[in-house]
Amino acid sequence: MFTGIIEALGQVTDIREENTNKHFTLSSPFTPELKIDQSLAHNGVCLTVVSINEDKYTVTAIDETLKKTNLNDLKVGDKVNLERCMQANGRFDGHVVQGHVDQTGICESVVDENGSWIFTFRYDPSLGNVTVEKGSICVNGISLTVFNSKESSFSVAIIPYTYEHTNLHQVKPGDMVNLEFDIIGKYVARLLGK
Repeated sequence: MFTGIIEALGQVTDIREENTNKHFTLSSPFTPELKIDQSLAHNGVCLTVVSINEDKYTVTAIDETLKKTNLNDLKVGDKVNLERCMQANGRFDGHVVQGHVDQTGICESVVDENGSWIFTFRYDPSLGNVTVEKGSICVNGISLTVFNSKESSFSVAIIPYTYEHTNLHQVKPGDMVNLEFDIIGKYVARLLGK
């Protein structure tokens, strides 16, 4: 389980294809602390560390993951939001994040508010996902608060710290992002038959 509080930005240093899988090698500030078999969220996608070599580690994404996330669009040099699993004695600073992306969304606009940024994202509502005003959403692994919630879009306000310390500073209109909708909202929607 994750909380959506990004620990660091990793950088893709190599991508290797093997059949329908992709092996991503990244460098990160906490690579020396990682262990093989450890779960790590990459832009909100839970992946398993399969090898470690000095300051770099490798994870594998299978075809199903590549089809449902923005990981297939990664290139060498790209920055990736990273979060290790929450420790049992840790603080719950974000919200409950599973690392299971529900669907992708498209950045519709980025508005500079002279000290903060407003991002608006559009998504396909036919998949049954919903947002609620002041509810939680996970965008590229980042726990954020929804406003301007509509049937197929929502906005989030980004403070300078989040803008600088995540890969949101690279996101521009037309870019694809990973979305994990609030787990409580998903269960309520399912119970109500939405």
